[in-house]
Amino acid sequence: MATPMRSFCKQLLFQLKNLEKLPKSRIRCAQHLIPSAKIQKRNFRLHGALFHGDYEWQDPKSEDEVVNITYITRDGEKIPVKGKVGDNVMYLAHRHNIEIEGACEASLACSTCHVYVKDEYFEKLPEPDEKEDDMLDLAVFLKENSRLGCQIILTKELDGIEVTLPQATRNFYVDGHVPQPH
Repeated sequence: MATPMRSFCKQLLFQLKNLEKLPKSRIRCAQHLIPSAKIQKRNFRLHGALFHGDYEWQDPKSEDEVVNITYITRDGEKIPVKGKVGDNVMYLAHRHNIEIEGACEASLACSTCHVYVKDEYFEKLPEPDEKEDDMLDLAVFLKENSRLGCQIILTKELDGIEVTLPQATRNFYVDGHVPQPH
């Protein structure tokens, strides 16, 4: 003997399979019970969504997208990286195991991704907003060309940019929390 729930599911499945065969005038909008409701097709994605910072883990799809960036570490080592248009400088550094902290994970709640931008590229960056300025005020070893790496998004105009990591950062976010790349 079929349970009421099983019967309901079978009936629903049958109706869903035959939905395309029904005339549009018989399909009703459940919210408003409007006859001849317009049916819109919805696209469903079968792949996972990108999460905050995931975009930087993808390689450029073509040479037109490539933006070259050089990270200069605290030890003075130059690390060239091929980024792409739209990459976030902090997350791109995480992808290539460059020690830029980013404790707040780009939420503008710390200054641990503080970098120095080479002057010729500093002028090409958009002005920092008020939140970024407030966080930069808390950064140690602040300079005229200081910016937060999480707020620098690569464009073709920034091809060849050099960013230098300061000698130290101040992590005042959640007792020394250091995010790990996913």
